Amino acid sequence: MILCVRFGPGAGAGRGSGSGEGEGAGVLLPRLVDLVREFTPVVEAVPPGEVLADVRGALRYFGRTPLELAALVRVRALALYGVDCVIGAGPNPMLARAAAREARPGVTRVVDDPAAFLRDRPVAGLDGVGRATARTLCAYGLDSVGRVADAPLAVLQRLVGAKAGRDLWERARGIDRTPVVPGALSRSAAAERSFPHDELDRTEHRRALLSLATELGARLRTEGQVCRALAVTVRYADRTTTTRSRVLPEPTAHTAALTALAYAIHDSFGLQRARVRGIALRVEDLGPAEGAAHQLSLDPADEKARRIEAVADRARAKFGPRAVLPGALAA
Repeated sequence: MILCVRFGPGAGAGRGSGSGEGEGAGVLLPRLVDLVREFTPVVEAVPPGEVLADVRGALRYFGRTPLELAALVRVRALALYGVDCVIGAGPNPMLARAAAREARPGVTRVVDDPAAFLRDRPVAGLDGVGRATARTLCAYGLDSVGRVADAPLAVLQRLVGAKAGRDLWERARGIDRTPVVPGALSRSAAAERSFPHDELDRTEHRRALLSLATELGARLRTEGQVCRALAVTVRYADRTTTTRSRVLPEPTAHTAALTALAYAIHDSFGLQRARVRGIALRVEDLGPAEGAAHQLSLDPADEKARRIEAVADRARAKFGPRAVLPGALAA
């Protein structure tokens, strides 16, 4: 049995304004990992605010059910750090994450029957299914997870490819072979900004995205990494969220490139008068910077921006993260 423990909506993650530097999950996540390790050593941190824990041995050792063990984790997190958690439990990480997405603070969602849990869900909600794949499947009437699970494997492989088809067929049947790996290197990084009230102003949304791209870009460059994709998550006043992701033209840690794509993803939401309470940005598919190819540019402005960025990084390393800020954030 796998537990997926997440910070509750707005819990600790960037309590400041849309452009503020909330301490967020960067501080709370290690504490939550240590807390869960009191029950099992098989714990994997998934930034910005998620912990996966294999508790099969812990259930036998402590003689408790998944619900009882989750209740202990929640009570301790609330007592020690003032953070409420949402917890999902399932036989593998994919199902535990899906259960956590449906859970609410104070209630643990446990998946006992994977087939019944997944069957009526739209295929676009299945892990690893993007918009293009969902459109292809829906065009052939495979618009629910149950229909995908019932489809012959050969049909799915003809539609989306051999490997992708097998992965899709297994996930639709509730099969996830991904192990929980303690201390695994993260393949993504994320940060979030929460607004103190329902924020309808598009300008404030973009300021938050600029702040997030600046923070994550500096972090990647400091660690010698680049990312290949971005995901933007918008959290609304009713606690629902929407996430969209896109692939970058080339692997990069350049703040200007991250900001431009973040803005483009944000524009694709068409939020208009939506009541937004928080925005998160995730850099995905991380890799070493030395192994990434960069297309040489003949634009002197781009080269100048990269040189200024390098100088700003040195200033931040010496004087702190707020030593150099974009003008839109310093105002």
